[in-house]
Amino acid sequence: MVIRQFVFGLCISLALGLTAFGQEAETKVVDEVIAVVNNGVITLSQVRRESKNAVDSYVQEGKKREEAQALVDAKQGELIASLINEELLMQRAKEGGFDSDIDAQINQRFANIMKENNLKTIEELYAAMEKTGINPKDVRENWRKQMVRDLVLQRDLQSKVYWEPSPKQLKEYYEKHKEKFTKQETVSFSELFLGFAGRDEAAVRERAKLLYSLLRNGSDFDKIVKDEGDSGAITNGVGKLEKVKVKDLTDKVATPLKFIQVGQYTAPFELDQLGMVILRVDARDAASNDSVFDEAAVRMALLNERMPDEQKKYMSKLRDESYIKINDAYRPIVSPILFADERKEKTGN
Repeated sequence: MVIRQFVFGLCISLALGLTAFGQEAETKVVDEVIAVVNNGVITLSQVRRESKNAVDSYVQEGKKREEAQALVDAKQGELIASLINEELLMQRAKEGGFDSDIDAQINQRFANIMKENNLKTIEELYAAMEKTGINPKDVRENWRKQMVRDLVLQRDLQSKVYWEPSPKQLKEYYEKHKEKFTKQETVSFSELFLGFAGRDEAAVRERAKLLYSLLRNGSDFDKIVKDEGDSGAITNGVGKLEKVKVKDLTDKVATPLKFIQVGQYTAPFELDQLGMVILRVDARDAASNDSVFDEAAVRMALLNERMPDEQKKYMSKLRDESYIKINDAYRPIVSPILFADERKEKTGN
């Protein structure tokens, strides 16, 4: 306990700036430590930054800034608890050696954006983002948080929960929930994408119309894709998708595809201001009321059903194994939220 108190005191000291004038020393508070999480800290500046982002999001949704601020202030305890949980996941990622994988994925995302916008260097990309009011550091940090959360939960928890059920348990679950495993309508399609980046948008639209006309009159789709197309936007650069469930498609893609027969093409349509798309339908499989046992589908159904509770248990275990010290001024609004699951376990509720 003495060591832990020392750690908290040390983190508080690191948040202070010491300036000496002659024989006198003045202590100036640079930041306030809200919580110590093992060897990391949650600071007031972090909380304020996250609060501002939350307020801005509410404002973008149409709420008045004063109303948005009041909503965020009322949930300050939840916000701090969330930051503590995020810090635990970040530390787990570092312990597990996931950092290099995450950095590689983030760098690849930036590289893809550079390629799509014909930019040569990362500095050019950052400058272009800043011109549109986007802070590259904020983008990188947000991606990192999401990727850390997804990767840690996937490696530490989801893979375990996914493979845990035995063949007998899978069969039993399938027999009890056959209605979940009826055959879904699927569609397979290939993509011709013409990006707006670095081009006159009107010219791209006209080019898409011309190519659509050529395709309808028998031109070779694969050759046109090779000669004219950019990296697929819907298919993430692959160029085609196989047996996609129609119910999983967004309206922007499902609507153009709705009445297109196998071998035919959608009229050109715009995708999120990125460019123009023409899709060729390669195959369709009709839905059926007959239930089909698919091990992967049954495992996924069980995973989705069990994950909320398993994730709560996982985070509770991380907190239980960690040193968490919350500033006295904030403990009353944070602890009841952060340790709610642990308290339910102890009381048996």
